[in-house]
Amino acid sequence: MAGYEHHLFVCTNERDATAARPSCARAHSQELRDALKDAAKQAGLKHRVRVNTAGCLDQCEHGAVVVVYPEAVWYGFVQARDAAEIVQEHLVHGRPVERLRLAESCVNADACLHRKK
Repeated sequence: MAGYEHHLFVCTNERDATAARPSCARAHSQELRDALKDAAKQAGLKHRVRVNTAGCLDQCEHGAVVVVYPEAVWYGFVQARDAAEIVQEHLVHGRPVERLRLAESCVNADACLHRKK
C-alpha cells in the first residue's frame, strides 16, 4: 500500500478551564476531528488521507487548530462545519481554504494579534 497523500493533525489538547491559555478541546476539536474523518471517508479518501489526533500544537489562541501535511498548511478557528470545505477544497482540489488559514506571522511566533501579552 502506498503512503498517505495527506496527514491532518487536529489538536485535541485539553487544559483546565482556569489555565492562562485556552485549549483546542474547549473549542470542540474532537467533534472537528470526527467531522474531518467522516468528510474524508465520504469523499472516497479513506486510504489516501489520514486524520490524526494531536497533542498541543502550541497554537492555543487559534483553536481549534488543524495542520495539513505535506504542505504544512495551518488552519485556525476551525469548526466541525468547516470539515467538508477543507476536505473538498484542500484535499480533493489542492486549494487551501484561505479564510481559515493562519497567517505565517502567527504560526510558532512569540507575538501574534491573537495572543495576550
